[in-house]
Amino acid sequence: MNLFSELSLSSVLQSNLVKHGFVQPTPVQSKAIPPALAGRDVVATAQTGTGKTLAFVLPMLESLLSGRRRAGIQAIILSPTRELALQIQETYHKLAEGTGIRAACLVGGMNERPQIDAVKRGAQVIIATPGRLEDFLQRKLLQVFFNRFLILDEADRMLDMGFLPAIERIVAAIPAQRQTLFFSATIEKSVAHLVNRYLTDPERIAIGATTDTASKVELHSYEISKDSKFEMLTHLLQQEEGTFLVFSRTKHGADRLSRQLERDGYRATAIHGNRTQAQRNNALKGFQSGTFRVLVATDVASRGIHVDNISHVVNFDLPQAPEDFIHRVGRTGRAGQRGVASTFVTPGERGEIRRIEKEINGKLQRQQVPARIAAADSAPKDYSRPPHQAGYSTRLHAEVKRPSSQGSGRPAGAPPAQRSSAPAPRGGASSARGTAAPSARGAAPAARSKAAGSGVSKPRNAGAPRNGGPRNSGSRRTAERVA
Repeated sequence: MNLFSELSLSSVLQSNLVKHGFVQPTPVQSKAIPPALAGRDVVATAQTGTGKTLAFVLPMLESLLSGRRRAGIQAIILSPTRELALQIQETYHKLAEGTGIRAACLVGGMNERPQIDAVKRGAQVIIATPGRLEDFLQRKLLQVFFNRFLILDEADRMLDMGFLPAIERIVAAIPAQRQTLFFSATIEKSVAHLVNRYLTDPERIAIGATTDTASKVELHSYEISKDSKFEMLTHLLQQEEGTFLVFSRTKHGADRLSRQLERDGYRATAIHGNRTQAQRNNALKGFQSGTFRVLVATDVASRGIHVDNISHVVNFDLPQAPEDFIHRVGRTGRAGQRGVASTFVTPGERGEIRRIEKEINGKLQRQQVPARIAAADSAPKDYSRPPHQAGYSTRLHAEVKRPSSQGSGRPAGAPPAQRSSAPAPRGGASSARGTAAPSARGAAPAARSKAAGSGVSKPRNAGAPRNGGPRNSGSRRTAERVA
């Protein structure tokens, strides 16, 4: 099949294909659609961004149109993420326009009332995440007795996210006599048993190596320190045109990075699991429309984002698993267009890069780091200030650090002014620094500080409070450091 017009489809589907510019099928579409139209189970693997969604929506709609029309739910499409489910719904609406076949999208994180209403209005196709669909089944909000199609999209991702028990319960609730279509970017050993268990004599289709990245994506790497990553990102934003999808390993890191970019004048937003569905939708729509040039995302978006014309993917942080690198990079270079994927690598992450290169069976092209960034990385670091740790007092450190003789307001070589850290006396004594008479508790530390400044050795038990109470260790340490 070289053209969609060669398929024996209903006129309304052919019209919708032409209307939305679907003329020539992608390789996975040309291989998967004919056996699916013939009623066979299909297992199809292909790189991300090759048009798998249309490859299962089109034959499903044609079968529903040509078969005996029945009330109730006829098809279920399972997706791992809300974003992917919503984007499947968008493709569905384009193809189903004028067919009269309604769909309901059931996903968590959104108001369930409109979803329940869509089911009650007579939806025949359910597009859902496993958790929300299982919840609706348990509450008897829908019936799947007459379901004829089961479509698993990105099944390996669903298993990675822990949806296997929910999938098994959903499949157990629908008729065994059905057509099952299994589409994914990869089929790993962990999901092979799903194919054997739920599909009958399937047509197996593999378009290219599932561990390969798109052929028109340039894979670049920059070895820099962690502190230089942000400057490297802004350098790429200044040098390259187009939109940027930037991957962060953590949700807080994504928020922090997007705020930094905004402060520097870049139109940026973030998307991750802690954001509400409305915020995630607005971020995606803004990125698609050009309101935002930069979208910072966690791996929740590596398969859930289907945005055309992303010019540049940046791995600000390396992915947790090498196979996730493929799904990240697959967001650019789609539909035959050129794309660039840049990966920031610290010296300690070289081993992870080698594992990624082994996974993709290729090499990342190491790029020259701009001179100013390379100079900053090679410059000697100032280790006089210890790292910020939980409970570490920066105020205490400021007191301990000796000021420089230059610009300090005192002659060179003069001793620094002493500052007692003794606690203020009780009972309403004057709190003016250096004017209050020392109390019994404060006198000993002050004496120690003075003795230390003069080189006189301190008695071992100096500073011990009366009555055998605990030693004021905090004040003692501070006084000794100031001395």
